[in-house]
Amino acid sequence: MKSLSKQLIFLILTVQLSYCQISYQDQAAARGVGQSCGLLELGGGVSFIDFNNDGWDDITMATQGSQVLVVYKNTSNGFFIPEINLVSGNDYQQRQPIWVDYDNDGDYDLYVTSDVDGNRLYENNDMTLTDVTSASGLPMLNIFTFGASWGDYNKDGYLDVFLSNRDVNEQIPNYLYKNNGDGTFTDVSEAAGIGTGSYISFCSAFFDYNNDGWQDIYVSNDKVITQNLLYHNNGDGTFTELGASTGTNLAIDAMSTTIGDYNNDGWFDIYVTNSPEGNILLKNNADGTFTDVTSITGTGFYSTGWGSVFLDADNDGDLDLYVSGASSGMVPGYLSSAFYENMNNDTFSLLSNGSFNNDNLESYANAMGDIDNDGYPEIIVSNSNHEDLFLWKNLSDNSNNWLKVKLEGTESNKQGVGSTIEVGIGGQTQYRYTLCGEGYLGQNSASEFFGIGSHTSIDYVKVTWLSGIVDVFYDVSANQTLNIVEGITLSTDENHLQNNIVVNNPVLDKLHIKSSQPIQLCEIYDGLGKIVFSKKMFSFESKLDVNTQLLSPGIYFCRVQSYSNTVKILKIIKK
Repeated sequence: MKSLSKQLIFLILTVQLSYCQISYQDQAAARGVGQSCGLLELGGGVSFIDFNNDGWDDITMATQGSQVLVVYKNTSNGFFIPEINLVSGNDYQQRQPIWVDYDNDGDYDLYVTSDVDGNRLYENNDMTLTDVTSASGLPMLNIFTFGASWGDYNKDGYLDVFLSNRDVNEQIPNYLYKNNGDGTFTDVSEAAGIGTGSYISFCSAFFDYNNDGWQDIYVSNDKVITQNLLYHNNGDGTFTELGASTGTNLAIDAMSTTIGDYNNDGWFDIYVTNSPEGNILLKNNADGTFTDVTSITGTGFYSTGWGSVFLDADNDGDLDLYVSGASSGMVPGYLSSAFYENMNNDTFSLLSNGSFNNDNLESYANAMGDIDNDGYPEIIVSNSNHEDLFLWKNLSDNSNNWLKVKLEGTESNKQGVGSTIEVGIGGQTQYRYTLCGEGYLGQNSASEFFGIGSHTSIDYVKVTWLSGIVDVFYDVSANQTLNIVEGITLSTDENHLQNNIVVNNPVLDKLHIKSSQPIQLCEIYDGLGKIVFSKKMFSFESKLDVNTQLLSPGIYFCRVQSYSNTVKILKIIKK
């Protein structure tokens, strides 16, 4: 009765908030993705990532029965065509499809989990996918895997994988596999401190809960007999489980691990879905502990929650929250889904269902992306009972501006997973953390989205990579996707804000230099401090191209001096 009373309060709020400008419309059929994923008890995963690196977010959907994995390619104008025969085998009750560059070769490979037929790793060679599971050393037999999350726990530049195994007989444990950097993986579960216990796990997420630069792992476990786990990364290849001392050891029907900074304080919070007793939002206290702020924030849901995702739907500068539920919407007092608008005061408001008209199916996994590159995030949802996928097109009626950031690692892993992105706008800051595998069997866009309201430019964009390298851009224009390569803005003096200089990094045959001020002198030094290139300019140009064909591969430093005598030194990598 207590949970039902809370739900009735939220239903009243729904009516009161029907005027909100946030609006979505299901356009799955109209845009070519009107397809069922099967019956899928407990749901199948969805990916909203640009798998072919053409700049447009695509859709990948797990299926059941005789269907093979469903992959829809975005045709660059927001409509989709099926990409058939992409994967053979593993075609029975897939759980999570996740695109991951495990070999750092610049394209996305595919990992597919299954709790029936075993997991599979497919190597991508010019969009030909080859099953390399056996050769990789990853498990071939069925270990009842639901979620697979990828991160670089030892910061060697290669993505490792944590497998969440839901063995209801409590025999099979979770596994952590270390990426050896040569196409193979090694089971390091026991050596790393993950242990051998079985926890009926659904999903996990790699993230840095204490901002010490090392990726920790949070695990959501089904049933009240198994508490959720927080593995603290000790920085030496081992973990210590600190669920109890951090306040994250929830004993609920935990399904999801959704990570985001809902209050923009620079510390990442956790949202966990649950049965009708209520979902839980854990606020990061910035001291190694978390506090349950569900009641304060109004995000309890109090229905059967599954997938959840943080996103700034109206680009007003704070993260909203969408939750999928297994109720069909026909049960009085229960929600089939919910959208919580962030009110920017540590509370959320539940929007009316009119914002997601007919969002009333039994739903599980969801993910966010951008189907038409307009900077307003869309949501895809996997529905059960042979119902078609939802593709919620963002139709929010406002003119707020935005920025998307896409990362490419050089010293860190190629995808830039595990990086923290900070943006400053008008004295306010926002933070995002890059994940690979999140929510409930979900994978969000590889671009991180920032809403910046009426601002037309961003004061700065700061990326802290897993390697420890920090890149900073200043005076960034709004309404664009900013592609950042690791190490591109390294400087010995970050105080020269008036002279913003951008170079391509890494460098092959030519170094392109672009300065906000005319360039007077450019010098390139090798690692020993020897000048290998010098050019004094008299034409007051702000661009310079340097032929680097004769430079040996390695690390160099480029010194650029403007006519106002400001100097900036940038680290460049010659391939």
